[in-house]
Amino acid sequence: MQDGIAAALSQVIADPARVLTAPAVLDRLSHDFYWYSPILRPQLAAKKGDVAVQPVSADEVLAVMRFAGAHEIPVTVRGAGTGNYGQCVPLHGGIVLDLSSMDKLEEITADGVAVCQPGLRLGALETEARKKGWELRMYPSTLVKASVGGFLAGGSGGIGSVAHGQLRDFDTVRGFEVVTMEEEPRVVLHEGAAVHEILHAWGTNGVLTRIWFALAPAVEWVQFTAAFDTYEEAFSFGESIAVDSGWTKRLVTVFEWPIPSFFTPVKQVVREGKALVLIMIAKGQAPHLRKAAERSAGEVTFSGPYDGPRTQPLLSDYTWNHTTLWAMKADAAYTYLQCGFSPTECREQFRHLRERYGDEILFHIEFMKNGDGVVIPGAIPVVRFTTEERLNGMIDFCRTIGVFVANPHVNYLEDGGRFRADNIQLRAKEKYDPRGLMNPGKMISFHKQAVTG
Repeated sequence: MQDGIAAALSQVIADPARVLTAPAVLDRLSHDFYWYSPILRPQLAAKKGDVAVQPVSADEVLAVMRFAGAHEIPVTVRGAGTGNYGQCVPLHGGIVLDLSSMDKLEEITADGVAVCQPGLRLGALETEARKKGWELRMYPSTLVKASVGGFLAGGSGGIGSVAHGQLRDFDTVRGFEVVTMEEEPRVVLHEGAAVHEILHAWGTNGVLTRIWFALAPAVEWVQFTAAFDTYEEAFSFGESIAVDSGWTKRLVTVFEWPIPSFFTPVKQVVREGKALVLIMIAKGQAPHLRKAAERSAGEVTFSGPYDGPRTQPLLSDYTWNHTTLWAMKADAAYTYLQCGFSPTECREQFRHLRERYGDEILFHIEFMKNGDGVVIPGAIPVVRFTTEERLNGMIDFCRTIGVFVANPHVNYLEDGGRFRADNIQLRAKEKYDPRGLMNPGKMISFHKQAVTG
């Protein structure tokens, strides 16, 4: 089967060298960072595609989709593989469509919109944008490696979300072209509200081939850390900066001790036994931030420039889900949750979790703006894993006290991602992939009989 698929794909791709079958290569291209989850690890470790193909144009994507559809072969789209839910892991073999070679930046428009292919690395876009007076509105902690298309298909927010919300907010994603898996595949332009059909759908209902991605005016940033005696003091200080529109910030992160102890490469910014706040602030406001931290009983432990993705130290490498990675390096028993706390009831929610779970859960807050413009304490708490039942019980308890959880320990979109209550992504799959060949098994509310009549 593998040889037949590879031979056929070699006829529809200009360069047969971009059709890959080597076992080690297939294994690499069939996996992401799903192993952050001790539950997904055994489920997905052995899954892989039969063939990988690396198109360089929308025409080649169309050709691959046409071939796969004609022969009822599953297609799983891959960006850079930096996701954590197993989004790009093929559950039923077939073709891995690796878009890393579609990495061109076509232009940055005068009004600050990047027009690019999906495989463009976010770090490369940040570098080029800053040359022209622009920067990314938001990006994950995997900035250097992650791709624009992968971020749109499997991400939600990151550094910058405290000011600009998440990908689905404030018209950040202006539009994209998508190749479908219909009987005759086609390129469909999505603009405005139509982007939500495809956005954060894990490649289950279309292949992004061209993207219009809004940027923000570039700011000269300073990275800043301050240590506080207690988590409560650190959280209150971080919250005061995050919610005050007078501060120009890109990142406000709060770490409960002992999380800062895991950051061994930047141990100089850590103080033993103390909570840590990490902020990216406009250069002109850095002296004022120092004074504000000191007034709040914080010790400023670092202040230094951000000069782009190659900045050393790049303190965003310790935030968002990179925090989980550092925790796992310190102790393999750690994993994580992805949560949203109430901006008004969060302290009571913290109290409930602490009383019930003690140090099984360590608070790690990432402040972000929601679509209504309200800054909320998002969170990626570090959790000590013992059993699946205990972890699921913690998730259930979070939800009973009003804490939103996007469950990172399941491999389907409905509970693990930003599945929309209006079912727009499901309806798009029924329209664009009626045979269920795109990343099958990842959208469990889809059933073929719903559209075959």
